[in-house]
Amino acid sequence: MTKVHECPVRDNIPLFRYSVILLLSCMSCTQKSYHEESGTIFNTLYSIKYESTDILSEKINRVLQDFSLSMNPFNPNSTISKVNRNEEVEIDDLFITVFNKAMDVSEKTDGAFDATASPLINLWGFGFEQNDSISQRTIDSIKAFTGYKKIRIEHKKVIKDDPRITLNFSAIAKGYACDVISEMFEREGIRNYLVNIGGDGTSKGKNHIGQCWQIGINTPEDDITGFNRDIDTVVLICNKKGHATSGNYRNFYIKDGKKYGHIIDPRTGYPSEQSIISATVIAPDGMTADAYATAFMVMGVEAACRLAETIPEIEYFILFRDDNSFSYQKKYSKSLKPFMRPYKPLHVLLN
Repeated sequence: MTKVHECPVRDNIPLFRYSVILLLSCMSCTQKSYHEESGTIFNTLYSIKYESTDILSEKINRVLQDFSLSMNPFNPNSTISKVNRNEEVEIDDLFITVFNKAMDVSEKTDGAFDATASPLINLWGFGFEQNDSISQRTIDSIKAFTGYKKIRIEHKKVIKDDPRITLNFSAIAKGYACDVISEMFEREGIRNYLVNIGGDGTSKGKNHIGQCWQIGINTPEDDITGFNRDIDTVVLICNKKGHATSGNYRNFYIKDGKKYGHIIDPRTGYPSEQSIISATVIAPDGMTADAYATAFMVMGVEAACRLAETIPEIEYFILFRDDNSFSYQKKYSKSLKPFMRPYKPLHVLLN
């Protein structure tokens, strides 16, 4: 916390000299500097960098606590946990905002994104539960109570067609958490910041050396440890933007010689088997980037690119495997190319 220094008047100091001393002291008291906060939320790490005269740890923590109380499925007292248990609860504005965005992306992606797919995620061993017995009959029985068209909001209440329906905002909540921190920064007059929660983020302005924020897109190599930090491409971001990357190269398992990734196609009930290895989306806000990055993994290269071209406010960078090659290929928005740079280890600030 910045301390306020008192500047006592001394009789033997001329008034004009005292005024200069006071001015210099006040300038030092209001000097901006970059601060960094880190911690965990939603069982994942976050890192926040910002330029300010004040340390904003308490305000950041308050925002994250309010957010967790709304949408953290690991918190039994959260709004989403109560909704999933069919308890009587009036949902908050944070919840409503994420729900509405999730429904919008579900509509535009024809169900490739679906916040009700949690039982299918659990079935394949990537959620809260484990299940070794998976059959088409089991999948069909679960699909009977999944689907974004079976749930809605009326008068701040969640209405379900089937009480077994549950919500999982894991593919959109981290992006929105970055948004609410960014909104707090805007209210505080912060103009330079980078918010990163579990690889999703928002940013604005410049970093501590006066350059645009540089977002590294990882080389997509199978690595469940998360230690692989090799970078394929760097994207420069100067204006206020949200960014997210979704991929199957870290969260997966191999059973009976077959690889199962954590991205589940809600329409089939099976892990997505598209050729996309990772999808990075840059959008006006974090939750939009987060949701579409996941949806693109499910949709596949051609469908994802076609949809992206109809949404002017988003840009994409997709890495995928060519059927005729073991190496990966790239597709990206034309408007993104001027901001792409080759990776230079000594000059890149990873998000």
